[in-house]
Amino acid sequence: MNVTLRQLKLLEAVARHSSFTRASEELHLTQPAVSTQIKQLEEQVGMPLFEQMGKKIFLTEAGRELYAFARNIAQQFRDMESVLDDMKGVKRGTLRLAVTSTGKYFAPYLLATFIQRHPGTQVHLEVTNREALVQQLADNLPDMAIMGTPPEHIELRSRAFMQNPLVIIARPDHPLAGSSRVPLARLMDENFILRERGSGTRNAVERFFRERNLRLATSMEMSRNEAIKHAVMAGLGLGIVSLHTLEFELLLNRVAILNVEGFPIMKEWYLVHRAGKRMSPIAQAFHDFVLEEAERIIRLPQPKPVTRSRRRITRS
Repeated sequence: MNVTLRQLKLLEAVARHSSFTRASEELHLTQPAVSTQIKQLEEQVGMPLFEQMGKKIFLTEAGRELYAFARNIAQQFRDMESVLDDMKGVKRGTLRLAVTSTGKYFAPYLLATFIQRHPGTQVHLEVTNREALVQQLADNLPDMAIMGTPPEHIELRSRAFMQNPLVIIARPDHPLAGSSRVPLARLMDENFILRERGSGTRNAVERFFRERNLRLATSMEMSRNEAIKHAVMAGLGLGIVSLHTLEFELLLNRVAILNVEGFPIMKEWYLVHRAGKRMSPIAQAFHDFVLEEAERIIRLPQPKPVTRSRRRITRS
């Protein structure tokens, strides 16, 4: 077979995104160019590598095997670059960072400060849910990840670098807004809008109430923090989200943080990478930077005092 490294790189990108369009955007190529290269690769292999079902594409069995080789070869090239950069003392290059969807609220601020200090750095930032991020770690794709509690079934190295308070939010005109202290039992009368099952926030919330032999009435599950906040503002129930997600909603007085017994639930943010991974100089520099300076750079939003007026909140 006359398979080229370029073709393997294209295969890896298409398989990772499950999309020819997104792969072409990442690699700055036209979609027809990517499709042509993949077709030529399939001709070399003698078997189809992708199959399409509806609007989605999936790897065939042969595609999965070739994808595994493509990932390993790509990692070896990254390791080679890392060794050579280390020998030259280079502190620039490409940083591959994956963050959970909640981490997107502060990760750009960390990256902005870091890039100011290392202006030659290029960043590939992947924002995704916990399940997909765990799979990326299993596949050894990112240099490192920012997430909540790390999974236990993958051999990882993790360091906590910042607290992640989970708070209960309501509309500012909710009867419990402004109360000095809300008993947990009082929450059993409320409907909650929570993150999807399997998310780090949902796991922490369920564990908190399970340990107290309480069960929340969940009226909705949503996969995005933005959707939860808008549902709360619409009066559909109470929400539980990271305080890091609330900067603008608190500034504009669109939501109120309830003073509830046992809250906030204090979690931590972790910087995670595969055990035994060879870190490039720029990845190691970012690792050290986050551990040393994240808490100084990232400031938690400050809630405004809730007035006792019951003015109606209207949509703008």
